[in-house]
Amino acid sequence: MPILVEIVTPERRIVSEEVEMVTLPGIMGQMGVLRGHEPLLSTLDIGEIVLHRPGGEQHSIAVHGGVAEVRPNKVTVLADIAEDAESIDVARAEAALQRAREMMESREAGQYDPAAVAALRRSNLRLKVAQRRRRRSGPQFQESAEA
Repeated sequence: MPILVEIVTPERRIVSEEVEMVTLPGIMGQMGVLRGHEPLLSTLDIGEIVLHRPGGEQHSIAVHGGVAEVRPNKVTVLADIAEDAESIDVARAEAALQRAREMMESREAGQYDPAAVAALRRSNLRLKVAQRRRRRSGPQFQESAEA
């Protein structure tokens, strides 16, 4: 039985669809939610939301924090920022990763810069989600039937 998943940001609705299962990046770790799950509220970390569609297809969304409300028949995600895999600009994400690395390298030895760490995590996440899309939608090779 499917469960309805809605993912919204302050700007727009990213997703509203029924799926077999959704995997969420909770602050205490990944959690999988199926229809009939007990109600809960959870803070989300920077991470990947995976929609498990019928037939085994998976759809990834990068989320940069937020809150998830789980009810037995619906999951609502209120995300600070969420990006569908198809909308991620890979060149822009790679440039952001390079800037984040430069921020990390420019800090003094032994100093912790939470903004630089968060920027690095967000950039890596965006690239990971975009690469998953490319692997799933890349060219499909079939063996030739030579006799």
